[in-house]
Amino acid sequence: MVRVRDFLLLVAVCLIWAFNNVLSKIIVDSWAIPPLFYAALRFAIVALVMLPWLLPMPRPAWRIIAIALCLGGGSFALLFVGLQTTSPSAAAIVLQMGVPFTMLLSVLVLGERIHWRRGLGIALTLVGVLIVTWRPGFALSTGLWLIAASAFSGAAGAVLMKQVDNVAPFRFQAWVGLVSVTVLGLASATVEQGQVAAALAVGWPFVAAVLFTALIVSIGAHSVYYYLIDRYEANLLAPLTLMTPLATIGFGVWITHDHFDLRMAIGGGLAMMGVLIVALRRKPATELLVEREVR
Repeated sequence: MVRVRDFLLLVAVCLIWAFNNVLSKIIVDSWAIPPLFYAALRFAIVALVMLPWLLPMPRPAWRIIAIALCLGGGSFALLFVGLQTTSPSAAAIVLQMGVPFTMLLSVLVLGERIHWRRGLGIALTLVGVLIVTWRPGFALSTGLWLIAASAFSGAAGAVLMKQVDNVAPFRFQAWVGLVSVTVLGLASATVEQGQVAAALAVGWPFVAAVLFTALIVSIGAHSVYYYLIDRYEANLLAPLTLMTPLATIGFGVWITHDHFDLRMAIGGGLAMMGVLIVALRRKPATELLVEREVR
């Protein structure tokens, strides 16, 4: 049983993650901030704050770098680029593909088995996402493809994390920040233009938004989440984190006026039901669903 205080902490974390999804949409779309530049600034602050926990470097080094690229640079870069052309509500539903991706990768990499209930959950999630993303003419939105790729990158990072032992959360965050800012900074300098001009045009609201995403979301909310992971079983926390996509849809409809119709409601409901079926099963893979929560 989750204590009331801890449940309220988890609600706060999920609401912060959800609001951050909508805020990121505003940053890369309404404010026209280049997405790789925005992600690089976010991870630069994370790396700076977490610098005291950087050393010693976890081993093996290549795996930590791969995890950082998947959970940090890769996942967030794809998410922010995708948010330029898709709504936070649709993105929140498509990100649930991280559940079947995590399950399938855990079978291929970790040798876990999928029983029929988890198989049913995966199928429902895929059908729900397909309903949300499918368009007349048998075409899928480029933005939603990028969101799906972000979900896969996060799932791959979660599976790789399972193969690394005894890495403190702050040290892990320090390396995610360092590796991500290096890669994203180079990528932004190479393929994006007008970063500084765009940031100056928005001014202090952009500074406040970046500080919020780095300090409150990446460091604050995740630190609380790691505390909860340490206190409760993964299969108890995983279903409760479904508050994040539901709250994202609510914030999206309210703040960015996302289009939300019956088709999205049906698809989103099926996807959430599938995630819940997978998360409620008492299997080791449920821990991966908890660890892949990246916002």
